Amino acid sequence: MLRRLLPLLGAVLCLALAHPGRAGAEAWPARPIRIVVVFPPGGASDIAARILAEAMGPKLGQRLVVDNRPGAGGTLAALHVAQQPADGYTLLLSNTAPIVTSPPLYSKPGYDPQASFTHIAYIGATPMVVVSTLSVPAQDLRGLMAWLRAQPAPVTYGTSGAGSVGHVVGTMFAQQTGIPLNHAPYRGSQPMQADLLGGSILLSFDTLPENVENIRAGRLRAYAVTAPMRAPSVPEVPTVGEAGLPGLLAQNWLGLSAPAHLPAPVAERLHAELAAALQQPGVRDRLAGVGIIPGEMSQAAFTRFVGEQIDTVGGMVKAMGIRND
Repeated sequence: MLRRLLPLLGAVLCLALAHPGRAGAEAWPARPIRIVVVFPPGGASDIAARILAEAMGPKLGQRLVVDNRPGAGGTLAALHVAQQPADGYTLLLSNTAPIVTSPPLYSKPGYDPQASFTHIAYIGATPMVVVSTLSVPAQDLRGLMAWLRAQPAPVTYGTSGAGSVGHVVGTMFAQQTGIPLNHAPYRGSQPMQADLLGGSILLSFDTLPENVENIRAGRLRAYAVTAPMRAPSVPEVPTVGEAGLPGLLAQNWLGLSAPAHLPAPVAERLHAELAAALQQPGVRDRLAGVGIIPGEMSQAAFTRFVGEQIDTVGGMVKAMGIRND
């Protein structure tokens, strides 16, 4: 009897080895992983995603593919990720916009920024920067405020989109100074900067990484970064506290998230590999060089941090009465 069963057992074993997914759960990752970025190429989230994909891919043994899906302040991409299987093959480069500032703008964003995701790891944060075209005569933040007050009509400022951190900072600036401004939301920083450099708009509140090159090249004038300390990438630019508006503190944090109920072993592996990548001097230097200050948190701490951001900053957005529907 045993001799008769041996050929059959051998055939079953060969089939299992050839098709491991049919014999049980496949080892993760068995195919490329997609990182969904809520803004177009060139922004802080996109830069961070590409740097980390390059560093983490070899360790995971699979390519990490960046998928840019801009629109509606990041809510379209976040909703897309929330609706995907929780199998570790679709991730979200989460940040302040789709998780904190954009959901309160909509009566039905389609997802819960906390419950719809497994928040895996914190990457870092970047301050916002107040910049203008060179045609604006003001040389510092106090001079900018004086110039804005002297204009016959409210000046238009651009941001990467409705519900972006830039939108929130612009609203805070107007409220704290009593200076009326018009908001022009764009589909990401790149199209907004094209209009800013072309002179169609004169002012912007935007994340620092998108502006470092133009500030260094003298194509845009930077007035202040919205952080408690100066940014190493542009050390000559003062903080809002130094420039005379200490209440304008705001930062855009970046993290890695996935659809809710991601298996714990997958979340732990992703957290470990991302943490290891952030320890690489080359990765840290590349992130810091564009204005992203890397940081570390446990998964539990990052999840708590997200909840606190939703309560505090998201609550502030609600109190401001900003709506997009």
